[in-house]
Amino acid sequence: MPTTQSTPPETQKKESPKKSQTPVKALHEYRQSVWLDYIQRCMIRSGELLRLIEEDGIRGVTSNPAIFQKAIASTTDYDKLLSTLSLGADQDALALYEQLAIEDIKAAADILKPLYESSHYKDGYVSLEVSPYLADDGEQTLEEARRLWYEVKFSGHACRDSCH
Repeated sequence: MPTTQSTPPETQKKESPKKSQTPVKALHEYRQSVWLDYIQRCMIRSGELLRLIEEDGIRGVTSNPAIFQKAIASTTDYDKLLSTLSLGADQDALALYEQLAIEDIKAAADILKPLYESSHYKDGYVSLEVSPYLADDGEQTLEEARRLWYEVKFSGHACRDSCH
């Protein structure tokens, strides 16, 4: 009587991704999570970030000061808020950056929350970088990370103007 042997799972050939899938979604079948290395207020407000998540398969968002600098300098998304903020209390550039970044991080996190929950907390994150000037001081880095986490978690959304 003929016998059949099954191929061990680790040596089985994976089926090729469905033709209707985007390349990013296809990568997720191989347990790869692709993050968008860019954030911009208009992208959040226009629904583009949600579309990238739902249709293209983006699983998270990366942010850092250079990414925000590019978004602020290359769009008018932040002009109204920056003029309002600069008329108010004296704030240095870091304080202005943090205020803008925290608002965008919170808004992006809200959009990613369903993915965060449906992935059982494996995906759906937005990163916020701690200052590289603290890299040589582990204790200060942790303190700053906790402060930023607290600000993101508990600060209110101040800006509500629409996307241009």
